[in-house]
Amino acid sequence: MSRRHFGTDGLRGTVGAAPMTPEFVLRLGYAAGRVLAARGARAGERPAVLIGKDTRISGYMIEAALEAGFSAAGVDVLLCGPLPTPGVAYLTRALRLSAGVVISASHNPHADNGIKLFSGDGYKLPDAVQAQIEARLEQPMGCNPSAKLGRARRVDDAQGRYIEFCKSTFPNELDLKGMRVVVDCAHGAAYDVAPQVFHELGAEVAAIGVAPDGYNINHMFGATAPQNLVVEVKRQKAQLGIALDGDADRVLMVDGNGTVYDGDQLLYAIASHRMRGGAGRAKLAGVAGTLMTNLALEKAFARMKLPFARAAVGDRYVLELLLKKGWLLGGENSGHILSLDKHTTGDGIISALQVLTATRQSRKSLAQLTADLVMYPQVLLNVTVPKGFDWKKSKAIAQAQAEAQEALNGKGRVLLRPSGTEPVLRVMVEGEPRKAIESAAKAIAEVVRRETAA
Repeated sequence: MSRRHFGTDGLRGTVGAAPMTPEFVLRLGYAAGRVLAARGARAGERPAVLIGKDTRISGYMIEAALEAGFSAAGVDVLLCGPLPTPGVAYLTRALRLSAGVVISASHNPHADNGIKLFSGDGYKLPDAVQAQIEARLEQPMGCNPSAKLGRARRVDDAQGRYIEFCKSTFPNELDLKGMRVVVDCAHGAAYDVAPQVFHELGAEVAAIGVAPDGYNINHMFGATAPQNLVVEVKRQKAQLGIALDGDADRVLMVDGNGTVYDGDQLLYAIASHRMRGGAGRAKLAGVAGTLMTNLALEKAFARMKLPFARAAVGDRYVLELLLKKGWLLGGENSGHILSLDKHTTGDGIISALQVLTATRQSRKSLAQLTADLVMYPQVLLNVTVPKGFDWKKSKAIAQAQAEAQEALNGKGRVLLRPSGTEPVLRVMVEGEPRKAIESAAKAIAEVVRRETAA
């Protein structure tokens, strides 16, 4: 798909600059509404969408603009306020709606915001439908006559519904009694629901990052900044810490010793437990990762004779690969984990519950579950580049990449990729020894900087 507005995970940008302006969001709501109306709701019914958001101050403005656009297109709007992205996906499916919309920039700082779209089945909106919306955006905006405008109403029990759904993914015969858990909600969308989920399953919960003020989302808390969680886990003498990002679709975890576990390690804990006789063993036919997945994970699954395949970076591509292969489990090292036997999209709370299922059923700690997974060192550098910069056309960058790969002497790999959400080129070098990969990554990054400056 050739995208003008949509990235790998919807639209995202700095509020006040294109595309995150009231005028554009209004037109987006109208264009999406017209596409949804054309696709057809059930006979005799208007299409209806659910709009949820995280805790950014700009969410109010964007929500109002979207609501107006959808209404002008004749689409009814249900508003649920702050709710994790996967909660919106769940309710969209549960309420039999035409689509779900999330206003969030995920792990980005408060000055950014974004819009994610889900189809009525709870999956990320397909590329083909996004293309239709982009095409409609190029046409003039209109407005239905008064008798055919959409209505708007609040969904008062959205959080309660989602809490019960999350709890339903944890085995009925298990509980979390006797566990002390620290939950870090990044001052984001899960600030109210995540602590309740773990508390209602029996855990003693200490919550941090649960005082959103519209500006502090992801700031020094959450999955992108787990340092405070490490300190709090040790201070509370907790068994585990759970760090969510701003929209709670990804998770990192911390054990009682203060060790941080990324998405690759958590994915391994879930998969290896299932393969060794834990919940869902018969259903696990393979695991999907991405180009960024640590090589150690691929080799560990090979030892287990568990098929593994890599997708492009982005949880939507992991999902596409899982659906193509008929597999149920996959994820990214950033903490997006998909368990399609539990939910249609990545869910930080449910992913944490799958890890807790493994620890409770096996009676092993997270460290024990991942003891035989020896991660390869990775160095990831983000180099700011101009918008539209085509690094693949640079002979100097290609040469630097080839020289770095050769220097690793078969003991690592080099990956360059543009971010789908930020104006940066990500330079990743993986392998051994660490000094060699650090040197290789810095050398490539320096060449990229020189090329962009030129």
